[in-house]
Amino acid sequence: MSTNDKVEVFGGLTRTVGQESAGCKKKLKVGIIGTGWIAEAHAIGFKEMPDVDIVAVADLIPGKAEKFCKEWGVDNVRFYPCHKSMLDTEDLDAVTVCTYNSTHAECTIYALEKGVHVLLEKPMCVTTEEALEIIAAEKKSEKILSIGFQPRFDPNMQKIKEIVQSGALGEVYYIQTGGGRRRGIPGSTFIEKSTAGIGAMGDIGCYSLDMVLNAIGYPKPISVTGYMSDFFGKSSEYNPKDYERFNVEDFAAAFIRLEGGIILDFRISWAMHMDTTGDTLILGKKAALRIPSTECWNGAPGGAMTVYSNIAGSMVETVIPLVQDTGNRFSQKIRSFLDAIHTGGEAPVPSSEILYNQMIIDGIVRSAELGREIVF
Repeated sequence: MSTNDKVEVFGGLTRTVGQESAGCKKKLKVGIIGTGWIAEAHAIGFKEMPDVDIVAVADLIPGKAEKFCKEWGVDNVRFYPCHKSMLDTEDLDAVTVCTYNSTHAECTIYALEKGVHVLLEKPMCVTTEEALEIIAAEKKSEKILSIGFQPRFDPNMQKIKEIVQSGALGEVYYIQTGGGRRRGIPGSTFIEKSTAGIGAMGDIGCYSLDMVLNAIGYPKPISVTGYMSDFFGKSSEYNPKDYERFNVEDFAAAFIRLEGGIILDFRISWAMHMDTTGDTLILGKKAALRIPSTECWNGAPGGAMTVYSNIAGSMVETVIPLVQDTGNRFSQKIRSFLDAIHTGGEAPVPSSEILYNQMIIDGIVRSAELGREIVF
């Protein structure tokens, strides 16, 4: 590190910032792959960044990319019918992959093979095999691949990790987590296996897994016993508009064994006769942490957190107030990705961690289909 460099903490990450990042940033040429609704937030975020030019947009549906750019004020761009034609033609620094879950792997791998940095929306992909293929391409390319888990940049999420990593809870041995929506089945391509690959787990379940796995240092999963159901998604009473094409899970639950002897009790729901699947609980040998759930889980604590402990023989409850922060998580996610490109730093949300997230989700699917425990 030179004397002109400085260290900043952003999103809970420490990075080195040199003169270029501090004020002389190169304009990065960025392409957007896929123009579904999630791409809207990416386009808005990139437009806020003075060191970015969105130069190309690709979408499989004719005219969709053009309509998208007109609606969101993305000017002076070139349009392509697929990711391959765009990447074969353009000299890009980075792309953001906002396509169907089922095409996350192929788009990301092709971009990395072309020597382009990638910001990949969550979930990382659909299967463990796809995740491993992505990581192999990433390592070969030596480019930055960051996975789109913007809740990581919530100061309350960072506080959860800070509490656990401080040792205040002692050795963690059991975690209960998940999230629920009493009625929250989305539409569009989220509910078809051909495009989404997975349902509630890929939409919101991966967030709740990341919340606790990131806090405890992402230990490797050892085994998964999983369950899935689709009672509400396929019901004409509860899902009258889309029940005929619904073929993913609207509820999942699992019992997961992690390295270090930690047990993870997980459940996630798009629809059920209940307002929540329960608060997140992280039990340690010295203390425990309760993280309130929400009625429509979206990747953030539902209220003030509480640490339960014993002090001098007395049972004590310490309230951790929520940090009232107005930061834009999507902007922070994008900014951290761009800064990593400028500085040659580490990926803000590395694939090596999210691989374990993906292994758990894929393990739940396989366990539910086979009716037995899956051992990794």
